[in-house]
Amino acid sequence: MIENLKQSFLYPSEEFTPYPFWFWNDNLTEEKITNQINDFYQKGVNGFVIHPRIGIPKEIEYLSDEFMKYVLLAVKEAKKLNMKVILYDEAMYPSGSAHGMVVKKNPSYASKGLKVLEYPYTKEGIQLNDKKEGETIISTLAVQKVSDNEILADSIKKVDVINQRVHFDTKGEANWVVLVFVETFTKGNIRGIHFGEDDGEPFAPASADLLNSEAMKEFIKLTHERYYEVLSEYFGDTIIAMFTDEPCIMGRGDMTGLIPWTTNFLTYYVKQGNKELDLPFLFYRSNDIANMTVKQYEEAIHKKMEESYYHPIYTWCEQHKIAQTGHPHESDDIGFLKYFHIPAQDIVWRWVAPENGLAIRGQHSTMAKCTSDSARHRNVRRNGNECFACCGIDNIEWAFTAEDMKWYMDWMFVRGVNLLFPHAFYYSIDGPRRIGERPPDVGPNNIWWPFYNQISDYCKRMCELITDAVNQAQIAVLCGTRNLPWKIVTSLYENQIEFNYLENELFTSTQCRIEGGQLKIEKQNYRIILIEDYELINESNKKKLTQCIKEGIKIIVLHNEKSEKIAGMIELDKVENAADIVVKYLKRDFVTKTPVKELRMTHLKKGDCEFYYFVNEGEEAIKTDATIHTIGTIEKWDAMLGEIKKIDIVKEINEDSMKIELVLKRREAVIYYIKKETLPTIKKIYQEPECTTIDLKDSWRMGTTLDSMKENNELIPFNEIEEYKHFSGTMLYQTTFSFEGREKQFIELDLGQVHEIAQVSLNGKQLKAALWGPYVFDISNILINGMNTLCIEVRNTRSNQICKISRTSGLIGPVRIHIFTK
Repeated sequence: MIENLKQSFLYPSEEFTPYPFWFWNDNLTEEKITNQINDFYQKGVNGFVIHPRIGIPKEIEYLSDEFMKYVLLAVKEAKKLNMKVILYDEAMYPSGSAHGMVVKKNPSYASKGLKVLEYPYTKEGIQLNDKKEGETIISTLAVQKVSDNEILADSIKKVDVINQRVHFDTKGEANWVVLVFVETFTKGNIRGIHFGEDDGEPFAPASADLLNSEAMKEFIKLTHERYYEVLSEYFGDTIIAMFTDEPCIMGRGDMTGLIPWTTNFLTYYVKQGNKELDLPFLFYRSNDIANMTVKQYEEAIHKKMEESYYHPIYTWCEQHKIAQTGHPHESDDIGFLKYFHIPAQDIVWRWVAPENGLAIRGQHSTMAKCTSDSARHRNVRRNGNECFACCGIDNIEWAFTAEDMKWYMDWMFVRGVNLLFPHAFYYSIDGPRRIGERPPDVGPNNIWWPFYNQISDYCKRMCELITDAVNQAQIAVLCGTRNLPWKIVTSLYENQIEFNYLENELFTSTQCRIEGGQLKIEKQNYRIILIEDYELINESNKKKLTQCIKEGIKIIVLHNEKSEKIAGMIELDKVENAADIVVKYLKRDFVTKTPVKELRMTHLKKGDCEFYYFVNEGEEAIKTDATIHTIGTIEKWDAMLGEIKKIDIVKEINEDSMKIELVLKRREAVIYYIKKETLPTIKKIYQEPECTTIDLKDSWRMGTTLDSMKENNELIPFNEIEEYKHFSGTMLYQTTFSFEGREKQFIELDLGQVHEIAQVSLNGKQLKAALWGPYVFDISNILINGMNTLCIEVRNTRSNQICKISRTSGLIGPVRIHIFTK
């Protein structure tokens, strides 16, 4: 098996290609569409998502014959190249409105919400007169207020409305108000595809009522059925999926003070075990009662959304032999993912980032595990992420580097994501399309495009390796349908302890079995269940949790004085101490000698083959001894270079483990395959080789072309030179230097600091481009005795030109040659 895995890793299948969002955002032509598809193909991109985007001229109406002509052309061209296409179900987003056509078909299908009108009560009664046209009164209740936002729970009662007047006996009690609950239109919108249809603009398409089953039948008819009408022969072959994008119940820019609602929802709400008299708790505080009521209301909304939106679309896709993919509205909406054949999420706005601990803290830090763990527990092969949108450093739109892109990819891969939807490849960056429209282009219109094969190959190798592999997590973190707990897992990340989120719905199902002291679901086996929120323990799971305890499975729960305890549970005093507690009950497969908080690890088994994948998510190099509870020869699988080589990093072999020296550069990721059939050799005591350094600090020439080069002895950021202050593009650097031969073991060129991509040519020999640091090159076989000519092309981001800023750019250095001798 391992030989097949090696071949698959070195020469990965096109199945594991990135699927970029391809922004159709300008006047469409057959020539340009065809040329761009072929350009994608040449860069190792074997599929794409057709995404109608703002900038399409009004003459090309969404889903019109003219629009579908171009879609058909793109699909046919993809088929010629054996590429795959994912269709997108909206114009532009969020999904569910068919560019406003659902509401045009029937205005009552517009998105709805519930508001409350408050009337202070007097002994004369009150006159109700605030209901507007198109609004429906759902309920009229009276209640006593304790303060501006707090009510007396025991006082709520229903009151009669006669001729728009309310009168009842207060029995002399004060602070009574009448609450009128009104169903109204949210006046929300979606972002359209023509200029003038964006947020806050007059022609923004109306958002549809996603909780209304009839409205959603119309949505499917207008979009999915229309695509199938024109493209049916390609479904299940060239067309492999339909992408739905962050459906938002009330639309964008909706009226304030509303909560999600739909026609006849009160009846549905009550059928879920709630009461009409609970409605005030959705808007006012009343100790713990309000909190519980809000949760029950959210569960009812969640269930209605499943029934009206997700399940019908999932079923339609299945019936038409394509996958439902895309992502819900929130980063931790794990419950909806059961209705995706390829569950996905969405990294945007640098919510997750290398800086400030955002990689493992906050709601958005859960999104990668959200999709991968849902897939693991439902035996789904692929899970994805729509990634990189608006992820420029400091919120500068085009200040997104290849180095950051690599960090994001590793962040996803080590958590189990195995399909990427890069956001986005722009059809055009003319005019306003280049700014404000969720940049940057991470494909053809960016600096790394000439070298994109390196990125697409890296993505394919990593996705191939992760797919069908089983992570060896022994901890299940219990969760609900959303609000994934992140505080309790922070210390697990920092101590390289794997875990998977397990939904309560799955935990209580027959899919989750208790066998041999382990909790088993699909290919996963757990010895510990970790619970952050005591409220997750309820009548639905108490019996099974008790059974787990009896069978030796450890249930560790964050302490809560108010909650009922189950005998045998282990209480955790603080979330920060989660790692300290769980290690008492685990035989760990990997342990570092000293704490390394920025190190992430996943231990994968693929068949009978074992892999350890390490990622340095920090800004400093990592060097530590560590113990792996597996014995065997270690091979390093390099997904970027496409190389596999044996490495000697084992320092000690014990009965069932070995000690290794683990070294990772800043932001580096490494894959180790453990070949258990052979014993490793013990690493010899390492002796640093003698190193001689040559500084190349003189006689530099610089310019945007060979003809324009000028003497520039001191290497400084070129944006500090007035004429290049807002320059984005390629700057050329050239120098000549003399080298005298000597006995040598290894020679490397170190460019020092570079912003952002470096292409090196030494004596006419071009080296592989370095898309991120460290910018170090092996020149052992290229350097010659005598005079050498070194040329370096440096490309900076497009932010300086497009955003009119002056970010550090160019070759900063110091540039050095290191000669290592024995």
